[in-house]
Amino acid sequence: MVEELEQAIRAVLPDARLTRDRFGAELVLHVARERLLPTMALLRDHPTLAFAQCMDICGVDWPAREERFDVVYNLLSLQWNRRLRVIVRAGESTPVPSVAGLWPSATWYERECWDMYGIVFDGQPDLRRLLTDYGFEGHPLRKDFPLTGFVELRYDEERKQVVYEPVSLTQDYRNFDFLSPWEAMTTLPGDEKVHLQRIEAPKS
Repeated sequence: MVEELEQAIRAVLPDARLTRDRFGAELVLHVARERLLPTMALLRDHPTLAFAQCMDICGVDWPAREERFDVVYNLLSLQWNRRLRVIVRAGESTPVPSVAGLWPSATWYERECWDMYGIVFDGQPDLRRLLTDYGFEGHPLRKDFPLTGFVELRYDEERKQVVYEPVSLTQDYRNFDFLSPWEAMTTLPGDEKVHLQRIEAPKS
């Protein structure tokens, strides 16, 4: 199946840079940004390929790399029962052409990529936040984004509005021994420390 797809792509795109995923079960096509739109149109419209559906677009962050982002497109051909992964590189200041003109559903995926990673899609008319609040600062799936975030929000009953405040986690919430998440709330069978406490407890 993968070999047949590789032959079909090379017949249409002789210079295609193709690899396999880590399990060898899926073909990966690496495309330069300036060639993305014509390549995607060919993948969609050529009868021997017919990747009529864009199932997903997601980002991968490689912060040590000059172009730190991979934009990953997962395409599906129902006609030929084939899947293809397309990857294009992008930097923080290098927009990626939007494929929403080819697959209108891509608008949702591109908005999510921008929201989570800050990847800009050139030609996307509706590049708004999708999963975070409109006033959110930063992009939470970047690897240099702090796990606690920069702010926390709560509803203020007196002001009748949501207020943003700096993150303030007490140290008690930062220390975990990973033996039981419910420690000090209840005792669960199999909790190692409960058994130790019973052994060490003085007899009355």
